[in-house]
Order: sequence, then C-alpha cells, then structure tokens
Amino acid sequence: MGGVRSEASDVVDAEEDLSGELFELAVGYVYSAALQAAARFRIADLLADGPRTSGELAGVAGVDEANLQRVLRYLATKGVFREDGAGRFHLTPLADPLRCDAPRSLRDFVLMRGEEIFWRPAAQLHEAVRTGGTVFEGLFGVPFYDYLGADPALAERFNASMAAFSDTLSDDVARAYDFSAAAGGSGEVVDVGGGRGGLLSAVLLRHPGLTGVLFELPSVVADHVLDVPGLAGRWRAEAGDFFDAVPGGGDVYLLKHVLASWPDEEALRILSSCRRAMSGQARLLVVNALIPEGNAPHPGKSVDAMMMTVLNGKGRTKEEYEALLARAGFTVTRVLPVSSHAGIIEAVVG
Repeated sequence: MGGVRSEASDVVDAEEDLSGELFELAVGYVYSAALQAAARFRIADLLADGPRTSGELAGVAGVDEANLQRVLRYLATKGVFREDGAGRFHLTPLADPLRCDAPRSLRDFVLMRGEEIFWRPAAQLHEAVRTGGTVFEGLFGVPFYDYLGADPALAERFNASMAAFSDTLSDDVARAYDFSAAAGGSGEVVDVGGGRGGLLSAVLLRHPGLTGVLFELPSVVADHVLDVPGLAGRWRAEAGDFFDAVPGGGDVYLLKHVLASWPDEEALRILSSCRRAMSGQARLLVVNALIPEGNAPHPGKSVDAMMMTVLNGKGRTKEEYEALLARAGFTVTRVLPVSSHAGIIEAVVG
C-alpha cells in the first residue's frame, strides 16, 4: 500500500543513520586537518570584510581553487564557514576565532595541533591504552617538554598556542575570583608556571592594588607580556623550575593549566614546592578543567584523551583534585565554576 512504511524499513533507516554517524566519527581527523588548512591560509581573515567565492579566496591565498572549495564546503557541514546559493563563503561565529586579530583568537592553538608532535602520537593512542603510559617518548626519543627545549622555534610556537588558549580564560578567571579580598587589598599574586603572563596581567589590571610575580622556565618567561601600560612597577618575572622551588612571600598562588600536564607524583612535587613557599594565610588556586560525571561531551574529556598520547598528565574530576591536594597537605575551602574549560579550586595549607 502506498505511503505505508514497514517496521523493518524503520529499523534499516535507523541503522543507516547510526552507520553514518559512526562514519563521521571515524574520519573526524579529516575535520581537524581541514580546520588547520583553513587556519594556515588565513581564510577567516580573508572573510572578515565580507563573503567571497572560493575563486576569490584562492587568488588571494595563493592556493588551488577547486580543492579550497572542497575543504570549505566540508568545514561548512560543522558550521565553520557557510556557503550561500551564489557560491560565496561567509565567516561564522564558530570560524571567527580563526582570525589572527580576533579578541579571543585560537588560530595559533589550531595550527599547533596540526604539528607532527601531536598528530603522530594521536595515531598511537591504542598503544597508550595497551601499555598504560604515553607514546610520545617512544616516537621522539625524549619526553615532550625535553623535545620542545631542544627546538626553540617549535617551543615558541607551542607557547604561543598555549597563550592563545589560555587567554580565552584569563579575563573569566580574573573576574570570577576576588583576588583583592584574598590578598588583603595590596598583596602579591604568584603565578606558578604562568606561561607568558596572560592570566597575571588580567588579574593585575582588574585589581590595581595588587602586585605580581610571574614564575616560569627561562625560555618561557623571557617572552612575557607584562610590560604594558597600567602594570608599571607592579610585577617582576622570575625564572626557575617549579619542581625545585617557587618564590616565597605571596598571598595568592596560581596554578593554571599546570597540574593536568603531570601525573600524580609529579603534581605532588609541584604542590609541595608551593606549600613550602606559602604562609599559613596564603591561598592556592588550582585552575583546571573539572571533568564531570556522565556521558555528555566536555572539553576536559577531549584534553584528557590527548594527554594520554603526548604527556603523562591527566584530566581530573573535582574529587580527584581534592584528594590530590589533601595528599599534598592542603585543605580545599571552595570550588568556583568558571567555564567548561576551567573551575577554580581554592585551598589553604593544613
């Protein structure tokens, strides 16, 4: 009878839908490659002033028109760019952070994830699952950070990529926590492993009564971003290794996106360095993604999977961070949600 569907047909359609979904998951790495290609050729920047055809974009970017059109059509299926009926591509809110001058540009972050140091280990994730360790050292001969240390140009790009990712959170963290109250209105904030100082800069600009210390490895701290109007005379940069010691005398100690890069024992060494430097009144803020329970997607789960291939670090739940801090001699006083990328765990000594 016309228009009547059988129960068997419904089952077949459902199976086909699931097969299609699984297919998309299986080739998800191609989306990543397409995104990096668009970032490399600055397509988002070329669309900032309005839509263009693939031919117009290819002419300016110096690439093959046909293949560029195919990549942009592919990305449009995920909402990264949009193609209209006239064959012109538009910038979308999802593509906007690929612009170099976007307020929260992630172009450097996207490009770095296309580097060999991330792609090759990702292909060996099954080995990380089999062995219980990371695969980076087996592929490249040395641990991740040692490899970066031997290649200054690569390290510079990596640090820029982390700054791009970190800067998207800095203002949110500075806004979410009352640093002035915690530091007595005129105290000192010590940013341990603070990269180039994006978070410390955001904190000091929002809280003009405070001073700050950026503590990082020599190769990183040399590229700090603290020498800006409004911060003159209110900061200093110190080079060192947080496994050995961190600057003393601070009122608030920051560990943002640090502990997730290390397994528990190394994380405990970092926390112990902070504890030795802290007075009984000082506060420690651990800023990291807090992995939630359940099956819902979450950025922390994605980063955790990547950690298995590159570093020996891991994402942690709120309870796991609380247990880690307790082992290091800290007491958690409160947990503040910031975004899907981070929460703030405040702790004190004892």
